Amino acid sequence: MTKGKIAALLLVVPALIAGGAMYYLQVYGYYTELEPQIGYQVATPDGGTARLDIADFRGIDSDSSPLRYRACFAITGSLPPMVEYADPTPLNAPGWFDCFSAETIGEDLETGAARAVLVESNTRYGFDHVMALYPDGRAYVWPQINHCGEKVFDGQPAPDDCPPPPQG
Repeated sequence: MTKGKIAALLLVVPALIAGGAMYYLQVYGYYTELEPQIGYQVATPDGGTARLDIADFRGIDSDSSPLRYRACFAITGSLPPMVEYADPTPLNAPGWFDCFSAETIGEDLETGAARAVLVESNTRYGFDHVMALYPDGRAYVWPQINHCGEKVFDGQPAPDDCPPPPQG
């Protein structure tokens, strides 16, 4: 084997290993599957919260980013009044989390086959949890940056209607 081939292998093999490790960590490594739940809280128009009875909960989350939470479930009880959410944008989930399809949910929100409601505002500063709710009781939740986060994370001052941003 020539010195050039050895040098090429010494560059290519570690690069392939590092690339594979980065792919695994992004798609699988940082996610944790959540424990099943039988209830879920949503925001109500009076500023409070209401509990939804649910079944078939599947959820994932990660400490590495506020944008990695996803949940899929079925609502089994009656619906309380909820806060409509303007401009919902479902975020993609990893391919292995097959109950959540951002593309399908987004299309259904656009056509009116589902509606978007606020689960919780500022779950972490600048991020809301949003739910797509279907007439048959299916529900899907994801995090979405809100107007406070958009401004602050772009280096601008927080709008007057936002809580003060965290320091650091």
